[in-house]
Amino acid sequence: MRRLLGLGLASTFGVVALATVLVAPGLAQPAAQPASTGAVTMEWFGWSMFRFTSPTGKVILTNPFTSNPDSPIKPEDIEHADLIVAADGHGDELGSTVQIAQNTGAKTFTPFELGTWLTEQGVPMAQVTRSNPGGRLMLGDITVRMVSSQHGSGLPAPSPTTPYGGPAAGYIITFENGWTVYFSGSTPAMLDQGMWAQLYKPDMAILHMGADHDPIDFAEQVKLMKTENANLKTIVPHHNRVTPPAGQTTVADVQKAMDDMSLGLQVTQPPLAQSVSFSKP
Repeated sequence: MRRLLGLGLASTFGVVALATVLVAPGLAQPAAQPASTGAVTMEWFGWSMFRFTSPTGKVILTNPFTSNPDSPIKPEDIEHADLIVAADGHGDELGSTVQIAQNTGAKTFTPFELGTWLTEQGVPMAQVTRSNPGGRLMLGDITVRMVSSQHGSGLPAPSPTTPYGGPAAGYIITFENGWTVYFSGSTPAMLDQGMWAQLYKPDMAILHMGADHDPIDFAEQVKLMKTENANLKTIVPHHNRVTPPAGQTTVADVQKAMDDMSLGLQVTQPPLAQSVSFSKP
């Protein structure tokens, strides 16, 4: 396993970036730090696949679509994971959830019907937590909340007993050090996002920016996530390519929409397969 260190890349994220390193596809993990003072690291592997490593070394994957066009990794490169959250039943959300869960023993936290489908595909029931928006999972001292999302949830291989993946979801993850991220799933703007901002006060919002996504809708989500939430410093897009094809929505498009609303935040495209660290101020 190789790790390339010392690249000295400056982070443009709107919170304290403690370190930035390029991690080889073998996915070596940062060393765990004390929960009260340690940082959360985040890596983006293309599309909506993110890997978070908590201060105590817990690894959470979102939408592990390892076959996305920009992905530098394969499912077998994931040597360790503690939890996988998949937002809905579409193939680019589920990705390699089944294979990674089987290979690593990771737990899964998904809407109820989607969890049932995972067991039908061979994920052991002991690894599957089935819930619905409003549900909560505790992973040690990490709190993972499932919230609603307005999106389809058709399955890549519907079964007679599970023909549909149930409701779509988003997730709010609060790590041991209190740093909180909202991963939206594929939802458009929802008034509920303002309520979640008030309740959970995320430090980062990862929001849907698909090829045809309306930049105004993206900006409205940012506005809602600022509702009584002074913590929000970092906005990250997902469902996008490293280099969007001509005519597709870009970071510049959504930034202009945000600036037109005078939101005072910068949307930042994460560097592919690089680890950026965050901590509470």
